[in-house]
Amino acid sequence: MTLKLYAHPFSSYCQKVLIALYENTTPFEYLTLDDARNGVELEALWPIKKFPVLVDAGRTIMEASVIIEHLGLHHPGPVRLIPEDPRAAIEVRLMDRFFDNYIATPMQKIVLDRIRPEQDRDPYGVAEARAMLDKAYAWLDRTLADREWATGAAFSLADCAAAPSLFYADWAHPIGEAFSRVRGYRRRLLARPSFARAVDEARPYRPYFPLGAPDRD
Repeated sequence: MTLKLYAHPFSSYCQKVLIALYENTTPFEYLTLDDARNGVELEALWPIKKFPVLVDAGRTIMEASVIIEHLGLHHPGPVRLIPEDPRAAIEVRLMDRFFDNYIATPMQKIVLDRIRPEQDRDPYGVAEARAMLDKAYAWLDRTLADREWATGAAFSLADCAAAPSLFYADWAHPIGEAFSRVRGYRRRLLARPSFARAVDEARPYRPYFPLGAPDRD
């Protein structure tokens, strides 16, 4: 039975899963949420309506990291995104949580605040989010001192998380020139064919970026 993925090309968490699928050329049916019928199906599967959602042989899997874990167990390919060694796997999962919690979350705070009516915006919360991103960039810059990818030499789940997080974070709160390793890592991620494909698929939606998409990337 074909895997079904309910997702939207412009969503960072959907791109996270798409990278994993593209890395291993895993076949799947892409049910984009531009189609209202797919949105109705998604709500029936997961009333919270957060995406991406994967359906595999009648089983519904939510949350991007869990979906990638599921793919590794049930649809493995040549690129192993979670190491077999449990100690190495812990490092990958740690970095995955770092990118979701300390890059993606404050980035989304900045972006979503812009969508609110002006009288309901939260400048204090946005300032906190920007401060968090600066701290996260600094920590990551030190951590990448001897690493090509998030945890070392091998591309992993952590890099699937990093790619869209850093991509959009740099749009919302630019990565400073002082963080040269982070900037170089972001460039390597953009050059990775799996992520480059996800970025290209999302290009038509750039005019909808609330802060205004920069003329780059």
